[in-house]
Amino acid sequence: MIRPLMFTALLAASTACTGEEANGPAPAPTATPSPAASATPAGGFATTAVAQFDSPWAIAFLPDARILVTQKDGQMLLVSADGRQRRTIATLPVSSAGQGALMDVVPAPDFARSRRVYFSYSAAGDGGKGVVLARGVLDDAPGAERLRSIEALYRATPLVDGDGHFSGRIAFSPDGQYLFFTAGDRQKFTPAQDKDASLGKVLRLTPDGKPAAGNPLAAQGFLPEVWSYGHRNLLGIAFDAQGNLWEQEMGPQGGDELNLILPGRNYGWPNVSNGSHYDGRDIPDHAPGDGYEAPKVWWNPVISPGGLMIYSGKLFPQWAGDAFIGGLSSQSLVRVDLNGTQATKGDQWPMGARIRDVAEGPDGAIWVIEDGAKGRLLKLTPRA
Repeated sequence: MIRPLMFTALLAASTACTGEEANGPAPAPTATPSPAASATPAGGFATTAVAQFDSPWAIAFLPDARILVTQKDGQMLLVSADGRQRRTIATLPVSSAGQGALMDVVPAPDFARSRRVYFSYSAAGDGGKGVVLARGVLDDAPGAERLRSIEALYRATPLVDGDGHFSGRIAFSPDGQYLFFTAGDRQKFTPAQDKDASLGKVLRLTPDGKPAAGNPLAAQGFLPEVWSYGHRNLLGIAFDAQGNLWEQEMGPQGGDELNLILPGRNYGWPNVSNGSHYDGRDIPDHAPGDGYEAPKVWWNPVISPGGLMIYSGKLFPQWAGDAFIGGLSSQSLVRVDLNGTQATKGDQWPMGARIRDVAEGPDGAIWVIEDGAKGRLLKLTPRA
């Protein structure tokens, strides 16, 4: 039985944090028991626990309201809207140590025709590990759904050692012509400012994974796919209704950021940050005239941002156009009021668990998925 949980309004302050292509066999669809409810406060929402997963990473809705879910272990699942049926449609060869995972998943803008699904994952190769952008075609035969024709489209370079800061978020431009992809700095200090590396960058690609024509930094000697640079660990990217591109990233010790991404701009990492190094050493703050693009909103103490969604639905009209962010160490759902190119902090609701991703459902409900071995998929609707 799916259990609706009613919660009372409670505003929480953020908490500090000091850290952070083969298909598998297609098993038969399985019925999913509803996870046990917990009395987790989430202000202003009626919350329904829909399903439970093993270390989920991202969620995305298909046009018919079915849900794609990725897991850290490399499984991609297709889940019914009520959570009662699920099927593993692919198992990817991920390098899942540390922060490695099967990461983001996004249906193509023309999914209704092409049936294409884009996704990212961490993979090992000669010389180290890196984030990969890939796609496949959803074969939707009832009872035999699978992702076929899987192909890797783009690999961030260089490959380096370590298991952190892969990033791997995906967003299509509003016209569907371009694919924006985030490549984290891989916990190295130099790549974010390195013209010869795609690490620490926002990339603008074609839907086939090639550098898009007209990117702003190629004439300055950067890789032709680079759109912006000076980033750390970019864990959310989304367009608003005006076509502005927003990105969120984890800072070091303090200094989580929400950025308005502009072509060709340098966002400063590791030269400036509103946080500090983990060993306590100071990093110069963003300052007017320093040549770097400052965040529109920043957090200290941190929220440890997970997924990013910009709301466009009708169930919560008071929040139309606002950004919603999953909080990991802060165990919260965070709202930011967006007004054109400006942003101000809004609500922060405690969720009682690390929130890995957030999405808007076809009916305007807000969906979040918890991090961890028993991560729940939760549907948030207005309280009666």
